[in-house]
Amino acid sequence: MASVKVAVRVRPLNQREMDLKSGSIIEMEAKRTTITNTKVAEGAEGDHGRERQKHFYYDYSYWSANTSDPHFASQEQVHKDLGEDVLENAFEGYNACIFAYGQTGSGKSYTMMGNQGTPNQQGLIPRICEGLYSRIESNNEEGISYRTEVSYLEIYNERVRDLLRTPRKGIATGHTLKVREHPKEGPYVQDLSKHLVQDYGDIEQLMDRGNSIRTTASTNMNDVSSRSHAIFTIVFTQAKFNREMPSETVSKINLVDLAGSERASATGATGDRLKEGANINKSLVTLGNVISNLADQSIASTSGHGSKKKFFIPYRDSVLTWLLKDSLGGNSKTIMIATISPAAVNYGETLSTLRYANRAKNIINKPTINEDANVKLIRELQAEISRLKVLLGGDAGVSSMSPYGPHEAELRKIQQNEAQVKELTAQWMNKWKETYDIMKEQTLALRKEGYGVVLDSELPHLIGIDDDLLSTGITLYRLKEGKTLIGREDANPKPDIILWGIDLESNHCEIENSNGKVTLIPNNSALCSVNGDIVTEPTPLNQGAVILLGRTNMFRFNHPAEAAKLRAQRKSLTPADISPAKMSHSMTDLSAIDENLNPAMLFNPGMELERKHRIQLEKLEEKRRHIEELEEEHRKAEDERMAEQRAKEQDLEKRRLQVEKLQQESLTVKREAEEVHKKIKKERDALKRRSMDIEKQLRDYMQEKEKFQVEKIQEIQAREEERAQFEKERKERVLERQKLEKEKIQEIQAREEERAQFEKERKERVLERQKLEKEKIQEIQ
Repeated sequence: MASVKVAVRVRPLNQREMDLKSGSIIEMEAKRTTITNTKVAEGAEGDHGRERQKHFYYDYSYWSANTSDPHFASQEQVHKDLGEDVLENAFEGYNACIFAYGQTGSGKSYTMMGNQGTPNQQGLIPRICEGLYSRIESNNEEGISYRTEVSYLEIYNERVRDLLRTPRKGIATGHTLKVREHPKEGPYVQDLSKHLVQDYGDIEQLMDRGNSIRTTASTNMNDVSSRSHAIFTIVFTQAKFNREMPSETVSKINLVDLAGSERASATGATGDRLKEGANINKSLVTLGNVISNLADQSIASTSGHGSKKKFFIPYRDSVLTWLLKDSLGGNSKTIMIATISPAAVNYGETLSTLRYANRAKNIINKPTINEDANVKLIRELQAEISRLKVLLGGDAGVSSMSPYGPHEAELRKIQQNEAQVKELTAQWMNKWKETYDIMKEQTLALRKEGYGVVLDSELPHLIGIDDDLLSTGITLYRLKEGKTLIGREDANPKPDIILWGIDLESNHCEIENSNGKVTLIPNNSALCSVNGDIVTEPTPLNQGAVILLGRTNMFRFNHPAEAAKLRAQRKSLTPADISPAKMSHSMTDLSAIDENLNPAMLFNPGMELERKHRIQLEKLEEKRRHIEELEEEHRKAEDERMAEQRAKEQDLEKRRLQVEKLQQESLTVKREAEEVHKKIKKERDALKRRSMDIEKQLRDYMQEKEKFQVEKIQEIQAREEERAQFEKERKERVLERQKLEKEKIQEIQAREEERAQFEKERKERVLERQKLEKEKIQEIQ
């Protein structure tokens, strides 16, 4: 049992938060993380949900908000605490997982991937991969072998895409992969390519290729927002022989960079971005439900009250949680990194992330060392042998006992177990030795594509075209720099490539590889043909040539460097350059070989007799070898029959146990399915009622809307009439005012005329008065 480790990391304020003048609400001290609600006044009292500060305790709290702070947590510090722990678990044989969780733009991708082009800024994934090979190189233990395979996928809009698949004609490279579940190995992605890597450089190339095509987009909260969940998986196998005991473990490391939760109002998402955000939030909500249910289950199982309540874990509600089934509550040592923003504007999202992380602490996984089944069987047989020897008095007592004594059954069982241990150990050692010797060659590379396995060779090579219907293998002969000798086993010197068959000479031919040019050199009168033509002189070999040595050994010649040039030329060809006549040279009509034979060979009696004699000798030699093979097969068949009988007995017991287990699992699944059906029915009924309520509310709303529109139209018409009446009255008042002004002007003119007349009369009276006064003065005088 092991609880999920939880770490929290806070990033610096970004430019958007600085522009909003948003202050920091996060404080960290040792393992404690404190968040402050600035909307609650300091010193104010309220209910628990509205308290000003909330405190959370995690395994690690990383303060990365200010590089000048003495407590600043760098990428190296995070790797030292978390990445080294993952490597330690992997070398011990456990599955491991790290996943980063948080809102968009909170620093998840920086924590997991980092800035690979900037020194000391690499994230956990590249540091873990580099640390893996650093440990392998520093391990000086003898007899230990390692094997590493990687795969890289993304989950975009609930669909899976292989980020490392090489685009090939006729094979879809979009989000089309299916998720399946193996009864023992758990969920897996069908047709996901796995790549065998030899060093960190190989991993780095694959990682860069996958990151270059991962789905990203720009939003208001993050210029390079991850729009998909990415899972980088390392399958690390180590095998060694320690104290006469084989050991083989397989560790699966899941390194997960999740897309961030987001609000459409904050990110400004529309169209495809809105759909992406909805699917991201859906998968993260399912992840939250899984974490919550697992936490409740773990708390109930450790509470000691003996509760038998069963918790339904909705793994299959999302592709993400389905693939992380083993990492959450299963066979894995898991670490969760919650990344948060320190800004007050993100208080709601930050508090939600901290609560999820706090729940994840309660999840209990069940990690076990992933040991090879045969190695486990060898260890159990060794323990059984030791137990029987102790019962019989130790090694000395066993060696002195008669095989026909009272302990005959125990002695026979010890001998059988020792023989089986010896056989299984030899098989295990041979398997790893051959694999290691082949794969340590720098000119070979093995990778898996879907159900297929691709073996690449940098050197020119021959591929055997075998007409034996019982042959199940594919033979590849590499042509080294210099000369490669081909002939029979009895040749001197011993050939590099040993063949046998009709018309095959002891020293049949040589193939010379010099400066990228490959030439077939027949020896003496050896029967060699290239593309159906008999050759007796040194003949250059081109890519795709079909070679026949003798009459039964056929090969296809591959020249990787030349093939690469031809592929480049083919891309530059136009449709007019490709004609049926040119394409007919891609395959050779091998039935024409007999027609191209030299006539002298067919009509020369001496050569014909010599050829027949050689054929008879070869047939006799083949019969002798066949008899020896039959005798050897008989002995092997008898041994295999005994081993098969023992294996069948063991297999029968295993099958019986498996059937019982499957029956129990079937009952459990049936009960869970019934509960799910009940839950679905209940939710469907609730949804139906809700739908009816919504329809009723919609009808009421439409009626209110129509009534409101009618009233509004009437109100507008009334206002129009009032406006027209007001306009009419205004015009009448204007006309009346104009009439009054005209009358006033006429009145003023009349008054002016009267005033002028009055003034005239006044002047006349004044003149008359002056005249009278003048006359009166004259009269007085």
